Amino acid sequence: MPFAALQSALDERAAQGLLRRRSTAQSPQAPHIIVDGQSLLSFCSNDYLGLANHPQLIAALQQGAQQYGAGAGAAHLVSGHTRPHERLEHALADFAGKPAALLFSTGYMANLGVVQALVGKADTVFADKLNHASLNDAMQLSRANVRRYRHNDMAQLGLLLEQTSGGRKLIITDAVFSMDGDLAALPEILKLCERHDAWLLVDDAHGFGVLGEHGRGSLAHSGIASSRIIYMATLGKAAGVFGAFVAADRVVVETLLNHARSYIYTTATPPALAEALLASLQLIEHGDGLRAHLRRLIAQLRGGLRDLRWPLMPSDTAIQPLLTGDNRATLDLSRQLRERGIWVAAIRPPTVAQGTARLRITLSAAHDAADVERLIGTLHELAR
Repeated sequence: MPFAALQSALDERAAQGLLRRRSTAQSPQAPHIIVDGQSLLSFCSNDYLGLANHPQLIAALQQGAQQYGAGAGAAHLVSGHTRPHERLEHALADFAGKPAALLFSTGYMANLGVVQALVGKADTVFADKLNHASLNDAMQLSRANVRRYRHNDMAQLGLLLEQTSGGRKLIITDAVFSMDGDLAALPEILKLCERHDAWLLVDDAHGFGVLGEHGRGSLAHSGIASSRIIYMATLGKAAGVFGAFVAADRVVVETLLNHARSYIYTTATPPALAEALLASLQLIEHGDGLRAHLRRLIAQLRGGLRDLRWPLMPSDTAIQPLLTGDNRATLDLSRQLRERGIWVAAIRPPTVAQGTARLRITLSAAHDAADVERLIGTLHELAR
């Protein structure tokens, strides 16, 4: 059998409690959702502001499709760059407080494009050990020298920078770490960039729309700004639609437009999505009430689970990881919650380190206090 080795590897993953399987949602993203025919209270979406099914976004998407059709037809540099794309890039640059912005199809492609375009064999990338897989893949594909530092360890990062001479220096980091929910020490990292003449790529996939004044993201939340910073954020989480963008100085954006392979060699996203995102950006900017409600839910959850035998990891964000440790125990707890009508994703290696399997609870402004209280009560019941 030509694929026996593949099946054997899958069987081994299953034996270790690591085999991944998909569930099929049969209704729009919302706290209450139909999955594989079952009605569930969901705590595993990254739709942090509850915009994915917002009527204004749906209307803007419909209108965009009516005017511009279903697809872009070609890459941005051929014939796929439309007026909605152009308007959205200007709006995102203004919102992020940067001179220019460039749209990408996904955050994964944005990270690949930025790192590959800006550094190469003669250069060095410095990376937090808990960075997202897209940043890890990007630094490997760039062929630059890679120096990884312990999570948020500024002393080690500083030492690695001091030990590196010659070539460009690029520090890459998540702003909100996707599996832990904690924040990068961005002000301290920026100081190190200034001291050692380095650039900083900030992946704000989980901070954009949620943190900072008017949801402007982790840079605003941290109170920092610098031409050294290259800012990436995704548009399928708090923004509720799809895609990603990079905002930076114009020379950086022009460099990406000319050298980022994941931008140059792919079809542009449908212009209708850009119309929906323009509507989303308005809702984000005026969404202080949504963010305040989300903060109240975070406080409610943390207070309600304070004495649970599985500890919540330190996090003030919508990502609230419940540390269970063992792979099979984590899968079993997720299954027991689902049997009681609550959907929380079990996260296991290699996404997280061995021995740190967890339930990744994600909160949304679309949840209400009763939803959170139901989760708290059910987890206490299962802990007993």
